[in-house]
Amino acid sequence: MTILITGANGNVSSALIRSLDGRDDLRALVRDPVKAPEGVRAFVGDLDHPDTLDAAFEGVDTLWLLTAMGPQSPHASMNAVWAAKKAGVKHVVRLSAIGAGHDAPTRNGRLHALSDVELAASGLDWTVIRPAFFMQNLLGSVNGDTLYGPTGAGKVGLIDVRDIADFGAKILESPQKHAGKTYTITGPESISLEEASNSLAEVYQTKIKYQPVSPADAYRSMLDYGLSEWVAAVSVEYAKAYSAGWGDFTTPDFEQVTGRKARRFTEFAVDHAALLRS
Repeated sequence: MTILITGANGNVSSALIRSLDGRDDLRALVRDPVKAPEGVRAFVGDLDHPDTLDAAFEGVDTLWLLTAMGPQSPHASMNAVWAAKKAGVKHVVRLSAIGAGHDAPTRNGRLHALSDVELAASGLDWTVIRPAFFMQNLLGSVNGDTLYGPTGAGKVGLIDVRDIADFGAKILESPQKHAGKTYTITGPESISLEEASNSLAEVYQTKIKYQPVSPADAYRSMLDYGLSEWVAAVSVEYAKAYSAGWGDFTTPDFEQVTGRKARRFTEFAVDHAALLRS
């Protein structure tokens, strides 16, 4: 079974390739061959340009479909689904977004809903994965003795990217068992960033407080960090939704599929101490 990984240089797909380590049937779609991941056969192509996809998709059985967050995401997803149909791909595993829906409080969620519906109507076998807020989004958020964040007092079912990758690998290994299913995966606990700061204080044996950041300040900080205006604005939309309790839940989907519990935030904090406090 040949598996094609899109978004191969991103955080999730890179972790997915590591979770699938040892398989000799993996392909990676990359725009720049110099940045191709090691241990995977790389094909040069761009989901924004459908005429570049034929070689990568030929002979593929299962597609891991991940598109970058942005207004072009449905266009990229559409091109991938079309290339998959032409190539005779049997199953598409699509990484969507938490709460994707036509009434989602973020533009990203509404755009993903369009692509989820399109995939379901494609005639291909499919599985959709909707992960919660990534723990890795907090990397670099601790400055000195303070954790900064824009989600107010809202609680969120944070999930480690490594667990998203392990979940995706489990689906890719036996895709037919998961055909036609949509999974929403979270961590094992829903916590606020203030609770996260208390966990960090226990892990690092030093006092760490939580300092809420206003949406306006968060937006400016993300622009200063180099994010695009669209991504910064949509990230603020998510922050406002989380502040209002939109992400305050957990689901059993991860454990039911993988047979183990997802990592707790304290485990993530131990493993990423240097990056959290950079």
